[in-house]
Amino acid sequence: MEERSQQFNQRLAKVKRLRELGVEPYPNDFKPAHTALEVAGRYADSDAAELEECADELSLAGRIVALRRFGKASFAHIQDRTGRIQVYFRKDILGPETYDIFKLSDIGDFIGVTGRPFRTRTGELTVEAATFRFLAKGLNPLPEKWHGLKDVELRYRKRYLDLIVNPQVREVFRKRSRIIRFIREFFDARDFMEVETPMMHKVPGGAAARPFVTHHNALDRDLYLRIAPELYLKRLVVGGFERVYEINKNFRNEGVSTRHNPEFTMLEFYQAYADFEDLMALTEELVSGLALEVNGTTRVSVDGVEIDLAPPWERITVKEAVLRHSDADERIFDDKAAALAYASKIGLDLPEAFSHGKVLLEIFEAVAEPNLIEPTFVTHYPLDVSPLSRRSDGDPRLVDRFELLVKGNEIANAFSELNDPVDQRNRFLAQLEERAAGDTEAHLMDEDFIEALEYGMPPTAGEGIGIDRLVMLLTESPSIRDVILFPHMR
Repeated sequence: MEERSQQFNQRLAKVKRLRELGVEPYPNDFKPAHTALEVAGRYADSDAAELEECADELSLAGRIVALRRFGKASFAHIQDRTGRIQVYFRKDILGPETYDIFKLSDIGDFIGVTGRPFRTRTGELTVEAATFRFLAKGLNPLPEKWHGLKDVELRYRKRYLDLIVNPQVREVFRKRSRIIRFIREFFDARDFMEVETPMMHKVPGGAAARPFVTHHNALDRDLYLRIAPELYLKRLVVGGFERVYEINKNFRNEGVSTRHNPEFTMLEFYQAYADFEDLMALTEELVSGLALEVNGTTRVSVDGVEIDLAPPWERITVKEAVLRHSDADERIFDDKAAALAYASKIGLDLPEAFSHGKVLLEIFEAVAEPNLIEPTFVTHYPLDVSPLSRRSDGDPRLVDRFELLVKGNEIANAFSELNDPVDQRNRFLAQLEERAAGDTEAHLMDEDFIEALEYGMPPTAGEGIGIDRLVMLLTESPSIRDVILFPHMR
């Protein structure tokens, strides 16, 4: 810290010296005409002899990320949004006064240069600076050995430094931007309309989660940061928008882990006259297309395991998955007591108040979910853990729902929507009973949503895909914090 303070004071003294020399350290009138990538591409095939005859004047700006001085000449690498390029500074070209000003530069400073391209004796494409200007004098020194830091959390807390010095981190967030752009183009091309729904809800709903609570002073009432946009998006389907999607933030007052962040980005979409099986096909097309778009292949590595996202993906029911990956007897699906006994046998300590479906879900998550490595659609969840899903025609204890799992991680959740207002009211009433029994994540009654359903909602299927987890998958990132620019920290 003392060394950093010393360097800070030295750089602050250089700012003072620049102003004494009549140089503004923070101007705002330099307009670069070229980028590092553009220059590299334009002269990629030009050898030293060709560039010797080149009279092109280039204009670039960027941050100094490397600097070598040799008395009357210096080399620097500057970094802009597209990459890095070397710049050569000579005292006899810049002139003594300008070169003396340049000598006040440090790694981390932003500069602007104009000059012609040439190749060094080692063949590196370089810009020979004819003019030079300070654009922003950095006061704090950049970390010299950022790659060797053991405290990974410091990278998340100081993401701006992480982005400056780690090109692979910048690439992750460029891919994230491309992924979101592809998703928008995908749904726009299929006649979906992008919409925005409220972030503050009178009644939290659309997911089993604890909300953040805020207070509206003018209305003198509590509001809730949304845990999901589902109930508002379905209101839009009622209103006649038959294909809608939204990419936006959700907020859940839950723990922080490698897979969970209290603030996260979700894609939710709803399609009238479709069912959950239609959405399986659409999801395969979306995710495999994304992989090809951003990576050029459908193969990804997750925790060292190679996975192929090329469709078709396996489809398996919750019941089939449990029976395949455990020694459970089929009786657990018909008898809650048997399910509780088996849960206890495998080390799960579950309350007696848990519904039968919730016990089965806990068993599934314990014995089957970790073993689903390749992309898998897990279907037909218990009705009592799916209060917004349409009841299955084949078995009224189940719903027409799927979750997409890849190496045990939930990527998507979808179902044929419940559009029977009487059934939906009864489901909410059952949720209220669970809340009274101590389940703080159970749904509340939403009378306005029920009223909307009473006007009629066409047969509809809807899906939510976690953008952050999808980006983790496609960038092979081990933690959700690696794909969120400014993740929440403890």
